[in-house]
Amino acid sequence: MGGSRYGILGVGRFAVFALFAGVLVLLAGGCGGGEAGASGDGLRVTTTTTMVTDLARRVGGERVEVTGLMGPGVDPHLYKASQGDVEALLGADVVFYNGLFLEGQMAEILEKADQQVPTVAVTRDVPEGELLESVSYEGQADPHVWFDATLWRTTVDPVVEELSRLDPEGAEGYERRGEAYKEEIDQLHAFVEEEISSIPEDRRVLVTAHDAFRYFGREYGMEVRGLQGISTEAEAGAGDVRELADYLAENEIPAIFVESSVPRRNVEAVQAASRDRGWDLEIGGTLYSDAGGDAGTDEATYDGMFRANVRTITEALR
Repeated sequence: MGGSRYGILGVGRFAVFALFAGVLVLLAGGCGGGEAGASGDGLRVTTTTTMVTDLARRVGGERVEVTGLMGPGVDPHLYKASQGDVEALLGADVVFYNGLFLEGQMAEILEKADQQVPTVAVTRDVPEGELLESVSYEGQADPHVWFDATLWRTTVDPVVEELSRLDPEGAEGYERRGEAYKEEIDQLHAFVEEEISSIPEDRRVLVTAHDAFRYFGREYGMEVRGLQGISTEAEAGAGDVRELADYLAENEIPAIFVESSVPRRNVEAVQAASRDRGWDLEIGGTLYSDAGGDAGTDEATYDGMFRANVRTITEALR
């Protein structure tokens, strides 16, 4: 995996070592580091974000048992692993994570887990030339590639390949489900293109709580602005609020959007500042950005959360 490429943010080395040492004692003689699928319930897969969890479940089908660490409304930029999470990582047959510095607070833990368990960044096959540079961290890429469906399509093969390597008897099924998932992503891409084209060109401006939609804007022809940067670690200041409110009022942008994984107070501050400038800015709805919806809903899936976002955007702007 390589710590230099992933980066380390906000996790003390001593704390990580102590946490791993304790969990390794618990797992000694247990499931950690054993034969793949030894539980008899299929491959044990641990994932990070809801999008990666959905990907692993769709490709793995009934042959995998997936444990997702991050649920709906969870901000992966700020997420720190608990002892239970470390146990889930070390007790897995394989770990899938987004990568590209999205899970920044878990960087060192994922790096150490890779010494015990195969640990795969699903974004590893995204063409380097297609990656947008992070505006927050020098030398890092913007990790929010899932909002360009053509890029998220490239995450399927790493999952298919790793599951097939660990479970050769299930390889044909992984390949079949992977291809079906790619077709679903292609249909999603066509849906997004059609819906966004229904918005008048002068209204194709998407303003959100943080800068998670740059790939979306590039692929689907929308100008995108975020109050915060790519990571939600840095709080927006009063100057950021004033600057964005000036832009919205001057350009008569009708709506700004909150996000399910980011507190809405900053967006409400922009709304108030815009109204102080004589512009009646509306909150157009809540978008799923770094996490999907509640378990059991359509929005818990990648396809469902993306379609819900597009419907929310188009209804507010057209």
